[in-house]
Amino acid sequence: MEPSGVHIAHLESQAALSSLGSGPQGLSDAEAARRRREFGPNRIEAVAGEPIWLALLKEFTHFFALLLWFAAALAFYAEHFERGQGMAQLGFAIVAVIFINGLFAFWQTYRAQRALAALRELLPARVEALRGGRPVEIEAADLVPGDMLLLAEGAQVPADCRIVESWSLRVNLATLTGESLPRARSAESDSGADTLHARNLLLAGTAIVSGECRAAVYATGMNTEFGRIAHLTQTAGEAESPLQKEIRRVSRIVAALAIALGLVFFAIGHVIGLPFWANFTFAIGIIVANVPEGLLPTVTLALALATQRMARRQALVRHLPAVETLGSTTVILTDKTGTLTQNRMAVRELFVGGRHVLAARRWPKAADLELRAVARHCHSLKFPGGHPSGDPMEIALWEFGGTDGAEERVGEQPFDTERRRMSVTTHDASGRRNLWCKGAPEAVLPLCTAWIERGAARPLDAEMRQRLRRAEDDMADRGLRVLALAWRPLAEGEEAAEADLRFCGLVGLDDPPRPDVHEAVTRCRQAGVRAIMITGDHPRTALAIAREVGLVRGAGPSVILGDDVRRMAPAELQLALDAPEVLFARVTAEQKMLVVQALQHKGEVVAVTGDGVNDAPALKTADIGIAMGRSGTDVAREASDIVLLDDHFATIVDAVEEGRAVFDNIRKFLTYIFTHNFAELVPFLAFALTRIPLPLTAIQVLAIDLGTDTVPALALGAEPPHADVMQKPPRRHGEHLLSWRVLARAYLFLGPIEAVAAMAAFFFVLHGAGWHYGDDLPRTDPHYVQATTACLAAIVLGQIANLFVCRHPRLPAWRFPLGENRLLALGLATEVGVLLAIVYTPWGQELFATASLPAEVWLYMLPFALALAVFEEGRKALVRMAGRRPGSGG
Repeated sequence: MEPSGVHIAHLESQAALSSLGSGPQGLSDAEAARRRREFGPNRIEAVAGEPIWLALLKEFTHFFALLLWFAAALAFYAEHFERGQGMAQLGFAIVAVIFINGLFAFWQTYRAQRALAALRELLPARVEALRGGRPVEIEAADLVPGDMLLLAEGAQVPADCRIVESWSLRVNLATLTGESLPRARSAESDSGADTLHARNLLLAGTAIVSGECRAAVYATGMNTEFGRIAHLTQTAGEAESPLQKEIRRVSRIVAALAIALGLVFFAIGHVIGLPFWANFTFAIGIIVANVPEGLLPTVTLALALATQRMARRQALVRHLPAVETLGSTTVILTDKTGTLTQNRMAVRELFVGGRHVLAARRWPKAADLELRAVARHCHSLKFPGGHPSGDPMEIALWEFGGTDGAEERVGEQPFDTERRRMSVTTHDASGRRNLWCKGAPEAVLPLCTAWIERGAARPLDAEMRQRLRRAEDDMADRGLRVLALAWRPLAEGEEAAEADLRFCGLVGLDDPPRPDVHEAVTRCRQAGVRAIMITGDHPRTALAIAREVGLVRGAGPSVILGDDVRRMAPAELQLALDAPEVLFARVTAEQKMLVVQALQHKGEVVAVTGDGVNDAPALKTADIGIAMGRSGTDVAREASDIVLLDDHFATIVDAVEEGRAVFDNIRKFLTYIFTHNFAELVPFLAFALTRIPLPLTAIQVLAIDLGTDTVPALALGAEPPHADVMQKPPRRHGEHLLSWRVLARAYLFLGPIEAVAAMAAFFFVLHGAGWHYGDDLPRTDPHYVQATTACLAAIVLGQIANLFVCRHPRLPAWRFPLGENRLLALGLATEVGVLLAIVYTPWGQELFATASLPAEVWLYMLPFALALAVFEEGRKALVRMAGRRPGSGG
């Protein structure tokens, strides 16, 4: 509808209306209805997402779940051909594990796509428009290109519009661009090419903070800038978290090991002449013994507990894997407005009476009385209910000026983009009139002929003008928004002309940093996490805040503008990120995504913070998205993985600490779980290779995996962060959760000790009953049942000792009091209680094929558990000694 190749912002107002087929009277009802059919409703359309049933199905079909399904199927198959071996109970137990874990994980991690609803809530439901020259109130969804809107202070912009007429119009663009200051807008044509910053355009989702205007709609729905960002948010791919990748890797290793061992020992059984079905059942036992059925529930519950701890530290976790991902973060891309700063304008500094002074809102001094009077009177605020409403910058000035000596307003010369200043005329109780003026220094200073020093007017000569320019540059270089304030008394009957003004001073305003940000940035640096500012604000403002909070400390940081990002090739951007200190300014939503992707291509784990609509696509693209809970938009919160309930940047550092603890804790309970896995495997190997009775049945294996060991493993997952966790750099890229060191500790050291204890207890009971090697024992023989019970109990006693020594891979167990982790005492009590129930209750004996054990069997097994603790503490001592040797690097 507009001339080909010419952007609507470049046209004069009348030409812009013509290009839209509209006019000052708006559209007729008939034409509006026709366009409604052609262009559709003014709403954000949903992108077809993943159905709920498919998201639920995925929780039962990932690799580890498929491995458990396979184990359950084998168990049912074996039960069909050889009944009475407990394989059916084993199969049902495994299926129960799959369903419980799948449903729990689904409800914890499923993200309802509420971002669409949040976007709609930002757009007004009804607006005032001209139809056929008549003002009418219509649904925002019924707007079409060419509609003429009437917008005033407090209104939210419902569609992308071209301003036709304006009066003192200022707009808050923070939700789209991240800029902290409202921007003046007018109807004059703008030759700039950037839609987001064109001075004659109003964009959907922004808000009118002062003034009013008439504006013609030129884009609706998904064709708006707002809709384009919504589309980016909806279509941004979901990144697999590092923890999900590691669990997948662990699953594949475990599956390969279990199946390989099952096949190997099926072949051994065939060679030594075992009957086919007995051999098949035995092979299934080998597979089941090596599949840690409790791993998924334990990981899921451990993550859920970590989310509760983080919630107590004001971080709400929306997706469970995000807990650990945050701990592995290497780079935090942080927004400025509302994240590092308070998103609240304040007067920070004055240049008054020829010198710089810090602002003191409550205690005016003689030197700044005239300056405060200008701030008090020169504004366009309204006061509904006695509270100021309007431009945040004017509110900050009004609060700085105070309320004493208010005068009646009798005239105003409003701010506009050409004059870059405004003036207000007042008179006091005695009838004396004053003109108060504020604006850009370059617009106000030429109108001044004198400057005020402690109430006295002095000539404004060239030397003083030069001092004022230097003061302005100094304040601007430190990121302050600088305004000049001037005043003149008006004689009776004199015209209120902006001339012969008396210069009162310069005022520097900014959006101050949050008080605890500097400390948080320091902690990030100590933890080896790189923090990079990325904002839509001015580069000078961004650099000043970055220096103030400690993000930038050197003399020559690399400041990259959004336009630079747009022009760079991907390789150039990645190389630019190698600079020791870098920050990004004037960045759009797409450019922010490009920076995230460039960091990810460099192998970084990227966390992104933000609170505006413009942050949502990057929040969703990043490995971890962190939104502000109080000041953030619903869109940002819905696109994030973690929401900071208190909006404090420092909370991110607390959350990183918790995330790192989660990774360490998962390693602890992996060691704990794989230790008993080895101990469960050895009885099957002994059965196959030595032709002894099977020392441990498959259902007893499950009693350990899902009975006695679940709560203790979970307790290890709830260990609090260690004191030095934030003094270390993030774990190395490629460092795996299940490392060879973890496997060696479990399979080659702790596991064999438990296995020796289990086999010794088994033979202790059999020999006490008069059994000799080669004797055949039926499965129902009371002595055989008691011997398998002793084998099970010995493994559990070993795991009780293991619970304490697994709390740290290097430090001794006595360094960690039991009271530090209350769940540990519960885990210990649960392990003992479940073991006693399995051994001594009728239902436990019936379900798990066990028998009561006399006291002498327990006394025989206890030294083995103590030996495990002694040997492991000895190993730790050797590791610590090796780490202290010169040149050990430890």
